[in-house]
Amino acid sequence: MTTDLLYQIALTLVPNIGAVQAKILVEHFGDAEGVFKASKKELENIEGIGDVRATSLKLFSRFTIAEKEIEFIEKFKIEPLFLKDAKYPKRVLNCYDSPTLLYYRGNVDLNAARIISIIGTRNHTEYGKQVTEQLVSELQSQNVLIVSGLAYGIDAIAHKAAINNNIATVGVLAHGLDSIYPPAHASLAKQMSLNGGLLTEFNKETPPDRHNFPRRNRIVAGMADATIVVETAIKGGSMITAELANDYNRDVFAYPGRVTDSRSAGCNYLIRTKKAVLLTDARQLIEMLGWSTKKPKRKEQKELFISFTADEQVLVDILKEKETVHIDEIFLKSGLTSSTVAAAMLSLEFQNVLSSLPGKMYRLL
Repeated sequence: MTTDLLYQIALTLVPNIGAVQAKILVEHFGDAEGVFKASKKELENIEGIGDVRATSLKLFSRFTIAEKEIEFIEKFKIEPLFLKDAKYPKRVLNCYDSPTLLYYRGNVDLNAARIISIIGTRNHTEYGKQVTEQLVSELQSQNVLIVSGLAYGIDAIAHKAAINNNIATVGVLAHGLDSIYPPAHASLAKQMSLNGGLLTEFNKETPPDRHNFPRRNRIVAGMADATIVVETAIKGGSMITAELANDYNRDVFAYPGRVTDSRSAGCNYLIRTKKAVLLTDARQLIEMLGWSTKKPKRKEQKELFISFTADEQVLVDILKEKETVHIDEIFLKSGLTSSTVAAAMLSLEFQNVLSSLPGKMYRLL
């Protein structure tokens, strides 16, 4: 048992300390142990913490629960991913309310170059099943990781289609890793463990209570480059996930449906209100996310005649590493503030050094 992990788990158990506050505290003190060892005065002087939350931290004593969680983690070979860990999904980290700690049982990279979430209603139609299976099948050559919520309906169809096409797939859970919900998907979850896995922010013995699902949905939305909504009513979990993806500045795509079909009402609404792009097939998705295998010609000599600022040079060096780079990766690798990155990228565009692509992707010209 490591002391670091003990404090990391404990931080998720403190009353009145949510993901946003925990992130603020970890950024301020550097690690979870530093949060617990800080004085009450230090804590309450931090913006967003105050007296009540500082008191909750200083009075916290349930470390035995954290110790039992560590025993469970070690017994079942679960990988804890703390905010500061290299393997923590970076796309989620860029969300303002990223979970303090994630529990992962799987064998694929949660920072894969290409990740999409596929979501939809539990009460799908045959049309919904067909378009989901076709989309996944057509993505077989794209080396993509498919994420969903392991629920009945479109979620399960997406996971099964990924397995059938040998595509990695991860299910995000609204409960602890000591159970599977719904129980009928236990076999599916086992299959997913061969090329993918399960991910959750909830401790063991956490039941799949109703209020856990929106928290689960923010991970589904946050860890993907794009969220694809297949079928959904005007209200429900899929609509929450789509809204969250929009809030996180992720791309959202939706399959249109008949105006008389209530199970497509949500998709049609997202398209009509421009919260989602109308999607028809995988080729369109690949093009809009900048995943096309066509390599544009680069004007390498241009750099010889341009004198970059220090910030611009940082971005140019990052963009040299790959054909296309997502804005989240640029923020992460540069270490610059969002306003500095925005200004430098705008300058580079004006100089015809870089080009913006659909899906918040960028490339050098």
